[in-house]
Amino acid sequence: MIPQEAVNCSWRWRGINMALLKLRSRQWVVDEHDRIIMGEGRKEILETIERTGSINQTSKAMKMSYKGVWSKIKVTEEYLNMNIVHADRKMGTRLTKEGKDLLKKYSVLKEQCLKADNRCFKNVFGDKWPTHGGEKE
Repeated sequence: MIPQEAVNCSWRWRGINMALLKLRSRQWVVDEHDRIIMGEGRKEILETIERTGSINQTSKAMKMSYKGVWSKIKVTEEYLNMNIVHADRKMGTRLTKEGKDLLKKYSVLKEQCLKADNRCFKNVFGDKWPTHGGEKE
């Protein structure tokens, strides 16, 4: 709930530039102990595995250790009790159906959250905000 005094506060600004502002936010899916199950980092890991077919190439692209990438995958798999990647020495690494579904659902969740965040931001801040030290009337 947005406090009414925040919505109703109006300032008149004269002779100053108005800037377009936007809200940046991040979403994480966490367990009951706030351990990350899915977020931007894991999304990028899954997308990169899908693109490269390799955990090794994914770790290099993301400037992470192989163990770091693999550990994040394993934590998510263990919590969800499902395999999200399938690694095969001959065929490479690919997302399972469940991994693709998780990636898609997280992407939809993020998109919907950002739309809702933007509506809230606009309700509170409006379309433009003054910049560079204008005077309040």
